[in-house]
Amino acid sequence: MKNIIALIGTGILLSCSAQNGKTQSKNLSNLNRAYFASGCFWCVEAIFESVKGVEEAVSGYAGGNEQNPSYQQVSAGKTGHTETVVVYYDSTQIDYKTLLKVFYGSHNPTTVNGQHPDYGTQYRSAIFYTSKYQKTLAVSFKDSLDNSGSYAEKIATEISPLKRFWEAEEYHQDYEKTNPNQPYVRAVSIPRLNRFKEKFPELLK
Repeated sequence: MKNIIALIGTGILLSCSAQNGKTQSKNLSNLNRAYFASGCFWCVEAIFESVKGVEEAVSGYAGGNEQNPSYQQVSAGKTGHTETVVVYYDSTQIDYKTLLKVFYGSHNPTTVNGQHPDYGTQYRSAIFYTSKYQKTLAVSFKDSLDNSGSYAEKIATEISPLKRFWEAEEYHQDYEKTNPNQPYVRAVSIPRLNRFKEKFPELLK
């Protein structure tokens, strides 16, 4: 649904290169990175960028084998990739465990392959770890939630090593911020961000 609304609402042509980058203009080399997928990356990026200690969040693709994937390919659900956000964070202000709290607290992790209103493997819930430390925390956090009784169903979040992250086309970056009146953003992205803010005011910038 998001794909169709984005095209109708903005008239954007899907012809940008996945190598164009939001990160090219910033020095983020001294920051830690975490990779999360939980539905539409417009929504996920905006949520993490609202959190204290997060310096940048960049939309992209991960989890599949397609090299240099385009939005058309990923949104068709045939590449194995899921819409993913890389979070650049200052570990002196926020730790990885808190980022996991943000991740699980901002979507329904029991939904298999999607977040309403977007469904398909390209919108699945996933954590991509880059170290043994991240893997251990991610698995432990998921197990704790599963055993807590907080959810009626088992958590469907996939936890796997990051193979490679492909930065999405430039027009996807900061999409919610720069397109506040776009139909999908108004109907889905902003309400999702507001629900997160109401739930975790202590984590906000």
